[in-house]
This record gives sequence, C-alpha cells and structure tokens, in this order.
Amino acid sequence: MSPVDRLREICLALPNVTERQSHGEPSWFIADKRQFVTFANHHHDDRVALWCAAPAGVQESLVEEDPSRFFRPPYVGPRGWIGVYLDVSVDWDEIAGIVGEAYATIAAKLPRSASTPSR
Repeated sequence: MSPVDRLREICLALPNVTERQSHGEPSWFIADKRQFVTFANHHHDDRVALWCAAPAGVQESLVEEDPSRFFRPPYVGPRGWIGVYLDVSVDWDEIAGIVGEAYATIAAKLPRSASTPSR
C-alpha cells in the first residue's frame, strides 16, 4: 500500500473526517471545516511527507530528537505543525498516534457539534 493510501486509511478511520484536495495534495478535515493533516508529495522539496497539527511544544521536541524523520514544514510550521517524512522507514502505528494527536488538537478548537459525528 502506498504512503498516501496508508495515511488515508488512518485519517478516515477517525470520526467525522472528510478528504479533499488542498493546495494540490490530499488533505483531511474535521467536519469538513478544519484541516488537521495534509499529504506532501514533493511540496517544495524532493521528499514525501505528511504535515499535521500538533500540541504545543511537540514540533520542537520531535525535530530536535530526530531531524531525519521530523521537520518544521513551510507555511504551517510557525503554527506548530510538524512534518513527518514518509520516504524513510515508517512505523505506521507511530503515524497513527501522531495523526490522532493532530485530530485531537484541531477538534479541541472546534465547537462541540462540529467535531461530533451526526447521528
């Protein structure tokens, strides 16, 4: 399975998530309102990665801990988002955890009704 397909599977398993193109890349949104993950396939460099929201302070610690896997992405990096390279050996369970944190980070900023699936 390709990296984008694996990422898609992880994102769409979360409640009330939709996918659409944003800036030419597959991206995932909560309640079709707020983006929490985007796929980055050669977006301003020659790497395949994901960019996602992160809790405060996480970006700095991950980039410092392992800059061969994590980076500060352009545009959204100043807001604390992290970049995760997908063209290296990938632990998909770890990616699922990172995506889950991204989801929780953005969902916390939405009105309760927007982040809760409709019944």
